[in-house]
Amino acid sequence: MNSGAYLAVALGSALGGMARYLVSVSVARALGTGFPWGTLAVNMSGALIIGLIAGWPGMHTASGAWLFFAIGLCGSYTTVSSFSLQSVELLRKGKHTAAFINVLVSAAACLTAVWLGLMLISRLAGGGA
Repeated sequence: MNSGAYLAVALGSALGGMARYLVSVSVARALGTGFPWGTLAVNMSGALIIGLIAGWPGMHTASGAWLFFAIGLCGSYTTVSSFSLQSVELLRKGKHTAAFINVLVSAAACLTAVWLGLMLISRLAGGGA
């Protein structure tokens, strides 16, 4: 990857991270923190944004625009946008079983990984489970 590509991803990532914080905090202030509304808003809007980017006429996945918007901005804004796009693309290609497996395994594996991480750090820190 050339330096221009790295710069596009880096700038998009910086903006995506700041946008994630802004949206998440703003939504949490407006709707409260009893449910992760901010995270849900970020994930849903990120999925919408990557759908718009992927469907944009003439968008090419090797272009600087793709690297900036899809990889950088959406990638740091929310990774659920990439997951969602890949799952929908599988559906669009008629690979319904693969799409279902991707959704099911991703959710189960990620939730399990978080649980394992929490258990591991708890034990390492001497707090037990």
